[in-house]
Amino acid sequence: MSHPTPPPSPPQKLHLLTLNCWGLKYISTSRSARLSQIGHEIATTQPAPHIVALQECWTHADYLSIHASTRHILPHAKFYHSGIFGSGLVILSAYPIIASTMYRYSLNGRPTAFYRGDWFVGKGVACASIRFGAGAKEVLEVFCTHLHAPYEKEPHDSYLCHRTAQAWEIAKLLRGAAERGHLVVGLGDFNMLPLSLAHRLIEGFAPVRDVWRVLYPESALGAAGDEAEKARGRSVPTAGECVRENGATCDSVLNSWRWRKGDRKRLRKGERINVDDKTEDPNAKRLDYIFFGPGSGREREWRVETSRVGMMLRHPTLGCSLSDHFSVAATIVRGGLEDAKEADALPRAEDRTLLPSILPLIHTYTSRQLLQRRFMLAHFLVAVFVSISCLVGIWWSPYTYVSFILALFSTLNLSAGVVDGLIGGLFIGSELRALKEFEWEVWNAFEVEGNQESVSAQVKGVSTDGVRDLF
Repeated sequence: MSHPTPPPSPPQKLHLLTLNCWGLKYISTSRSARLSQIGHEIATTQPAPHIVALQECWTHADYLSIHASTRHILPHAKFYHSGIFGSGLVILSAYPIIASTMYRYSLNGRPTAFYRGDWFVGKGVACASIRFGAGAKEVLEVFCTHLHAPYEKEPHDSYLCHRTAQAWEIAKLLRGAAERGHLVVGLGDFNMLPLSLAHRLIEGFAPVRDVWRVLYPESALGAAGDEAEKARGRSVPTAGECVRENGATCDSVLNSWRWRKGDRKRLRKGERINVDDKTEDPNAKRLDYIFFGPGSGREREWRVETSRVGMMLRHPTLGCSLSDHFSVAATIVRGGLEDAKEADALPRAEDRTLLPSILPLIHTYTSRQLLQRRFMLAHFLVAVFVSISCLVGIWWSPYTYVSFILALFSTLNLSAGVVDGLIGGLFIGSELRALKEFEWEVWNAFEVEGNQESVSAQVKGVSTDGVRDLF
């Protein structure tokens, strides 16, 4: 099979864009109209993007609408299929996609949290190799992802272990691409705060940088009320400062989907509501990222030139924001850093400090799941016993209505018990084995670096029996 012909002369700049579209079918308000307008905005934005990564574009019809609007600048595109309801991930490219795959995360929520949906959508990493020049190394490897959502603040988030494992997995993909000498871009809705554990893990174990912190190293580490930001002793930023300086893409007062119900109701009635960008914005935060790496041996060939928050315009007729997130755009250019000192000055997490944070997280979560598994399996056994008792009671019951009640209770009770038995026996068993693999990979990464003794000393006192000796 022959690949499409690459462009005759490779570009000197690459413009990148990522956006969470909030395109949940049946749930997201005005979904079709908003995503159609998103396609129009991408097609008309300047400078025209070369690579666009979309998250929460769940329906194929919305993907086709966006691709139809952008085909003249982004002729190559891929809609990624995964899980029960899809991955929601899309990559659009100005250059030929020569290889593509969908990598599913091994840990991604729990089926019992059906009202949250993370487990059912099969989250993972949409991977695409894109040739933008004739040279052997003129390949850009793009990794588009959407990590598990946080439902509580760290460190109390019950899904923190899953999101950390996902950060580890995408860091491995980014690292492998960089070692092949290709340009590497990881972009999407990472559902994490700057310098959080997941953020430090990606920068610490993959040769990539958060482009926003490269250009704005003093930008906020979260919302004004978060502990990390409180510790810096800064005043509450305005909405404009959150966007221009902190790269805030979520929970901004400038986004109509974050307004109070009364204001949204006024908007639906046709009233135009404007928010001054000098309004204090205590909740705005950065959850969407672009990570970039020039590839092994090419550190001085490419550099980050600009990064900005975009897609802040309202829908022309509905008056609402185009999504509940804003987009992030970045431009990388040929002609790298002038000397090694400047390269070394780029912000980067120290990966040697991460293991003592990861292992206790794995062990604590594993202990919780082992306990939950015992409860679920015990519930299954009790349900079987109770159902048999009900059937025996039906045999001896002198009244028809009593027999009906016992039969109904037996059916419902056994159904609930079987569901818990399947989840406890199958899903949690699979989850525990994935945790075991995650722990082994983390330990091995540090042992290869010769840090086993120092790390063992740092995690002394933390039980390591949970995962290593499960089976």
